[in-house]
Amino acid sequence: MSLLSDAAVFLGAAVVAVPLFKRIGLGAVLGYLVAGALLGPWGLRIITNVEDILHFSELGVVLLLFLIGLELQPSRLWVLRRAVFGLGGAQVAVTGALIGLTGAALGLRADTAAIAGVGLSLSSTAFVLQILAEKGQMQSQHGRSAFGILLFQDLAVIPLLAVLPLLSHGGGAPAEGSAVASSLKAVAVLLAVVAGGRYLVRPVFRAIAATHAHEIFTAAALLVVLGTALLMVQVGLSMSLGAFMAGVLLADSEYRHELEADIEPFKGLLMGLFFIAVGMSANIGLVVARPLLVLGLVLGVMALKAAVLFVLGRATGHARGSARDLALALPQGGEFAFVLFGMAAGQGIMDRLLTDLLVVVVTLSMALTPLVIALGDAIVKRWRRGAPEREFDAIDDNDPRVIIAGYGRFGQIVSRVLRTRKIPFTALDASATQVDFVRRYGNKIYYGDASRLDLLRAARADKAKIFVLAIDDVASSVKTAEVVKQHFPDIRIYARARNRQHAYQLMDIGVTVLERETFLSSLEVAARVLEGLGMRERDARATIERFRAHDEKVLLRGHAVHNDEVKLIEAAKQAAQELEGLFESDEIAPSGRDDKAAAV
Repeated sequence: MSLLSDAAVFLGAAVVAVPLFKRIGLGAVLGYLVAGALLGPWGLRIITNVEDILHFSELGVVLLLFLIGLELQPSRLWVLRRAVFGLGGAQVAVTGALIGLTGAALGLRADTAAIAGVGLSLSSTAFVLQILAEKGQMQSQHGRSAFGILLFQDLAVIPLLAVLPLLSHGGGAPAEGSAVASSLKAVAVLLAVVAGGRYLVRPVFRAIAATHAHEIFTAAALLVVLGTALLMVQVGLSMSLGAFMAGVLLADSEYRHELEADIEPFKGLLMGLFFIAVGMSANIGLVVARPLLVLGLVLGVMALKAAVLFVLGRATGHARGSARDLALALPQGGEFAFVLFGMAAGQGIMDRLLTDLLVVVVTLSMALTPLVIALGDAIVKRWRRGAPEREFDAIDDNDPRVIIAGYGRFGQIVSRVLRTRKIPFTALDASATQVDFVRRYGNKIYYGDASRLDLLRAARADKAKIFVLAIDDVASSVKTAEVVKQHFPDIRIYARARNRQHAYQLMDIGVTVLERETFLSSLEVAARVLEGLGMRERDARATIERFRAHDEKVLLRGHAVHNDEVKLIEAAKQAAQELEGLFESDEIAPSGRDDKAAAV
């Protein structure tokens, strides 16, 4: 097949497989791998030149490492230093050592066992981050720890890729003088890259940006990445190391975000091609010929990694549930293992059969991860049904003037303002995870369900003057409002509503003081937009105030018919017409001119 035909086949496979696998919750990476397996020599045999495609697609890994380098600002690394270098370093070291020692005990050479151990200790950054984002767990304790571990793994790949050529068995042992010369040459090139990135590349980008030729800026970005990568290859180092260094050197530049946006599409397509090529190279015949060996290795690696992650999580202060979630998130192999094993085979460090076996193990472990997470969640839910629940905290606040129910973003800001005026308050939240998290930052908060009458009595709701209802979940918010209204009618409720429908439900109960979650902030931005378009600040604020007053009237009118969808839609259309009429006669005076001049 021609190059053009191959490209059409790859694009077609990606367009079909990736959306399908994302739809069923298995992720894009697995979609690429399965598509490659179907296209390659072990599938339909549509594509056979796997090695050539694999070498070309490694450009995707090069671009990925450049983008990782762009993200590694020193300030960000310092904030994440414990999760990255502490937990992440321990995970790679312990897991890699255990797997490597096992491999050595089974008869592998020391260098081969070490590469296999470190490669299998890595997890899939793309896979895990996607799953955590879909489950809304990126800001959880185990989510942040998982991110730190993945970041360290990405960093650990860099020196590994640089060292692999030095372990090569292809050319014999180099002479001492030759080794010294090669080392000096490598150091010189590294210093040249650092100096060029600081004193040459930025002025070049500045000059190109001044021409406003966006396509040339993109070409220059690609040239910097590929040029640095090729320079590293000339001195016996890896392309990936060069791309990573180029990214780090530009991480603090004013062009970081534009470079990231320009490179991202190329990286995405080439990484997809890389995964397809890996899928094509996966030796499916091994699974058919030795299914018990493959399955045993997959389950063994995943169980070992999960056990290490759980122990390390507990050792670094994670609650049992958080450590368990961390172990379930990262037991699979990662995309960089494909790179390491492929390069190790090319350098003669691993034989082809072992490489094929490890690639199959990593691929199947990635395929099993969503199933493992789903099974783990099901087991935990079943266990929790029969397990005793954590008891609510005993409340020792005797005279709170304010009770805050819900200690998310909204409730925390209210509490901070009250604290500045030394106004006593009691804060409650029904999420044990949230309570444990905010307590680490010195906040005083109680674990408890504010819809429970006994808890409200313990919180002395009968003595408080104001009840701030800041619960995120709509059903829990409405239930809490009902209990407070029924049993503590003298306390005033100030509520946060997520949207109009939530507001209507609270108004049904009798809550009259409420704010929709993003209403006021949206109005503030709208006012600034009007000012940015040239409207005077006084006119912009008057426009926003008129809109706010009209919208609140519409909210009250809509409440009367919100249970009748037909009438509610009609009321919304009528309100839109009224709003147009309200501003129809207004004229916006251009900046710097008075009203009379504008009228003329």
